[in-house]
Amino acid sequence: MTEITLTALLLLVLFFLLGTGVWVAFSLLAVGMFGMFIFTDAPVGDVLATTAWGASNSWALAALPLFIWMGEILFRSRLSEDMFTGLSPWMNRLPGRLLHVNIIGCGIFAAVSGSSAATAATIGKLSIPELSKRNYPEKMIMGTLAGSATLGLLIPPSIILIVYGVATEQSIARLFMAGVVPGLMLVSLFVGYVVIWSMVNSDKLPEESMSYSFMEKLHASRRLIPVVLLIVGVMGSIYSGIASPTDAAAVGVFLALILSWYTGSLNKETFWGGLMGATKTSCMIAFILAGAAFLTVAMGFTGIPKLLATWIGSMDLSIYELLFALTIFFVILGCFLDGISVVVLTTSVIMPMVEQAGIDPLWFGIYIVVVVEMSQITPPVGFNLFVLQSLTGRNILNVAVAALPFFLLMFVALGAIIVVPEIVTFLPNNM
Repeated sequence: MTEITLTALLLLVLFFLLGTGVWVAFSLLAVGMFGMFIFTDAPVGDVLATTAWGASNSWALAALPLFIWMGEILFRSRLSEDMFTGLSPWMNRLPGRLLHVNIIGCGIFAAVSGSSAATAATIGKLSIPELSKRNYPEKMIMGTLAGSATLGLLIPPSIILIVYGVATEQSIARLFMAGVVPGLMLVSLFVGYVVIWSMVNSDKLPEESMSYSFMEKLHASRRLIPVVLLIVGVMGSIYSGIASPTDAAAVGVFLALILSWYTGSLNKETFWGGLMGATKTSCMIAFILAGAAFLTVAMGFTGIPKLLATWIGSMDLSIYELLFALTIFFVILGCFLDGISVVVLTTSVIMPMVEQAGIDPLWFGIYIVVVVEMSQITPPVGFNLFVLQSLTGRNILNVAVAALPFFLLMFVALGAIIVVPEIVTFLPNNM
C-alpha cells in the first residue's frame, strides 16, 4: 500500500469521526489505534499508556493553565471597560477615531488572554454598543473586531504557541519572542488600513466634538496602566531570562488576582468562575495534546511521515511552492477545526516535510499561527465569526464580508514573513 493510500485511508477515518461529532481528542486516539492495529504489530495499549503520560508530564505544559487562568481572571474584571475609557481620548483625533480602540484594545487584551474568541467577545461586548450608538459604520465595527481579535493567537503569551512548542519540542520563550514583531506588524497594518479607509470615506464617520488635554488623557488612562505593567512585567521577565514561561505565568496569575481585587471585580463568584473556566479549557487542550502525541507515535510506527517526506522531496518543490500548498491546506482545515486542533493534528505529519525542506521549525511555528489566524475569520467555522454573529445578530456571511479586508491584510503579513523570515527570527536569535 503506497504512502498516499495509507494517508488517504487514515484521513478518511479521521474526517468521518470528526464529521459524526466525535471529540477531537477521541478522534486522534481512534485514528492512531486504527493505524497501529492495521499496519503494525506494536503493543497498542503499552504505547498509548506511555505516550499519554509522556505528553502530560511536561513542565513547559504547566504554563498553559496558568496563562489561561490569568486571561480568565482579567476577562471577568473591568478590563474591557477600562480599555475603552482609557484608549478613547488618545484615538479621538486619529483618522478613523474610535475604530482604533477595537484594534489597540484587542492587541492589549490579546497579550493577557492568549485567546482569539475571548478577545473578540470581551472587547466586542463593550465596543459594539458604544460605536453603534455613535453611528460608526457597522461593517467597519465588525471588520476591525474580527480581524484584530485574531491577534490573541499570535501576541504572547499565546496559548497556541505554547501548544506548538510542546508538540514540536521548541522553546516556548523563543516562540514568544518570535511572535512579537509579526504581532506588531499586523497591528500596524490594521491601523494603517483604517486610517486610509477613513480618509477615503470621511463622510461615513461621525463627528467627534470632544477634545482632551494631555493631562485629561493621562487621567482617563490611569486604570489601564496596571494592566500594561502586568503585560510588560510578565513578558519582560521571560525575554530578559529572569523567569521561565511557567514561572512568569504563575506571577501573572498572582498579579492578575491583585489587579482584579484592586478594581473591585474579584469576589467568590468571579474567582471560582475563572478557575473552573481555566480548568475546563486546560483539560480540553491537554486531552487533545495527549491524543495528538499518541497519533504522532502511531504515525512513526506506520512510517507514513517518513514516506510522505520522501514523496514530497521527490517532487522537487521549492520552499515557496511547499509553503503555498501548506497555506491552502491549513486555511481549508481551519475552516472546520479550531486553531489548537489544527496545530496538534498536523504536526506529526507535516514536521518531517518541513524539516526535510530546510525550514526553521521556530519560524514555521509563527507561520502556522498566522495561517490559523486567517482561518478564524473564514466561513463556515471561523470561530471569531460565530462570536461576532452572536454579538451583532447579523448573518455570518455579512460578518465574513466585513472581515475580508483584514483577511487580505493577514495574507500580506504572511507574504512578508515568507519573503523576509528575519521578521520572525531576529528577536529570538539576538536576545
